[in-house]
Amino acid sequence: MKIVVVGTGAMGSVYAGLLAAAGNEVWAVDRWVEHTDAIASSGLRVSGASGDRVVEGLATGGRPADAGSADLWLVATKAADVDAAAAEIAPQLRPDDLVVAFQNGLGAGERVARHVPADQVLIGIAEGFGSSIPEPGHVHHEGMRLIRLGELHGGLTDRLLAVEAVWREAGFEVKAYEDLTLMIWEKFLCNVTLSAPTAVFDMTVGELMADEAAWAVALGCTAEAYRAGVAAGVAFPFDDPVRYVSEFAATIPDASPSMRLDHRAGRRSEVDVINGAVVDLSRELGLEAPYNQTLCAVLRRREAAFG
Repeated sequence: MKIVVVGTGAMGSVYAGLLAAAGNEVWAVDRWVEHTDAIASSGLRVSGASGDRVVEGLATGGRPADAGSADLWLVATKAADVDAAAAEIAPQLRPDDLVVAFQNGLGAGERVARHVPADQVLIGIAEGFGSSIPEPGHVHHEGMRLIRLGELHGGLTDRLLAVEAVWREAGFEVKAYEDLTLMIWEKFLCNVTLSAPTAVFDMTVGELMADEAAWAVALGCTAEAYRAGVAAGVAFPFDDPVRYVSEFAATIPDASPSMRLDHRAGRRSEVDVINGAVVDLSRELGLEAPYNQTLCAVLRRREAAFG
């Protein structure tokens, strides 16, 4: 299968490396020239939970058009870049090609579907990887818990199961979901719990859990998101969100969520579609979300200085 990964940052590079190692024709597309040049010249080193290997043979480019057509497109950019990426993918699409939106937070699939046919959009969610790029051409991931896949409009289709098989053959733990809303919200609770708190307090996940006061703030974010989800009609399969997010967080103690990494690098984060989405949804439902609102205010103030 020809697969184009648009956005080979920390997570996109994990996808590209392992899918290529499994024998797929993979393109790594990114505007970070130092990274793609390193991949082209020396291969992509993938280290961490999946082992330590150098994957050679990946094609590289700076824009989707460089790759031409593909069977599967993975949009692994930050949320702010999804619209631009999807718009550039659209002219390359054939009727049976699929586009998988791989972003944190809410609304990723809908943003992609503004530019490509909605019936060609899948949703992907990565859980428990804790990935980072130590240097150009090298991606490291602390865990490798689960890849979730679903159709934008729900249901278990043959094509969804075929895509699931591709990921499984590449060594990923993967699950296709019939209920897209549940798929998104299970991960969203974990994102909300760990993203803004680790960025505000500048801690790894393990450090956050070990700090009683900071962890209490994080769990306040959890409670607000869970309350908003229930009010919005999400049928969670558990009634103890604290236990759910705590068990997840305990699997990646050394991880730094992307929001923390963004702030440490002086980059704008995805706060609007993660913790900010809790505030927006709560407001729509007549609820309050003071924990998430406060952390968002802190992060946005910092980001205003990033330029």
